[in-house]
Amino acid sequence: MSKIHSNISVFVPHIGCPNKCSFCDQRYITGTSKAPHPEDVEKAVMTAIKSKKYDPKTTEIAFFGGSFTAINRVYMESLLEAASNFVNVGIVSGIRISTRPDAIDDEILMLLKSYNVTAIELGAQSLNDRVLKMNNRGHSARDVEKAAMLIKKHGFELGLQIMTGLYADDNDSTLRTVQKIIEIAPDTVRIYPTIVLKGTDLEALYLDKVYEPQPLGDAVKLASKLYLQLTRAGIKVIRLGLHSIEKGSYVAGPWHPAFAELCYSQIMLTKVLACLFTEGKYVIYVNPKSVSVMTGQRKSNLLFLKKRGFDCKVKTDENIEELDFKIEREVL
Repeated sequence: MSKIHSNISVFVPHIGCPNKCSFCDQRYITGTSKAPHPEDVEKAVMTAIKSKKYDPKTTEIAFFGGSFTAINRVYMESLLEAASNFVNVGIVSGIRISTRPDAIDDEILMLLKSYNVTAIELGAQSLNDRVLKMNNRGHSARDVEKAAMLIKKHGFELGLQIMTGLYADDNDSTLRTVQKIIEIAPDTVRIYPTIVLKGTDLEALYLDKVYEPQPLGDAVKLASKLYLQLTRAGIKVIRLGLHSIEKGSYVAGPWHPAFAELCYSQIMLTKVLACLFTEGKYVIYVNPKSVSVMTGQRKSNLLFLKKRGFDCKVKTDENIEELDFKIEREVL
């Protein structure tokens, strides 16, 4: 059985949200504009349990895509009841939801607990009030902090979602957001680069040359830096980049189907550079699954190292953890 956590994702489109954020069009991100029914939850679970990777101990039903606790209460409970039944019989280990910070209070948390919800992810995006206001988020940084405190108080796993490259934001502000997140100490974090999607307010700002999206390389370097800061603080980063976007929806920004792998390559390069001091030839040992991450796209990491005097070869060692490595000086 797999020990890796997995989600049975049920996407709730843009319903319940009181705001339309500058960057947001959930239909393009989730690939659906149809609201799911309890029967859809059951179908998703039945499909998932046929997978070879399915493990009831590490699999959760996840309601993503919208502000789950802000949707119609009767409808929300119908989805939760359908999902909760699978927790009660041990088919999945729990339920994960995503929602807005200002759609959390003690009453809703007690309700979620009664339906076997185990993890709550908040769409924080930024902890800079000016950035939140300029992107029409409709909540404050304090709302994020209060909601996070309540979620932890009620015993849920806490996740926070943040974005880089937002309108009116910059790298220094994003780094300050991450420092505040480290103080909040969530269990997990997702990092998303801002993508300009068709039909959003951000598209208008981009076309009017008011907003300039991050170049891909800059987005990768910043996300990688945030990843290292968070993981060093003991916070697990469970996502780098969007899962997917609908064909034809992309307008501009650092979209790449392998954004996470680009980040992991940058992270490995940063770690390796910190261990190399004297020019020469080296062998870098990595897990077989991490070879492409270490070498980089088109061997970019090895070429970068060579230009700085470090002539490196990559070899495999199954005893090394993924994204870890061991360096030895090559013996001539």
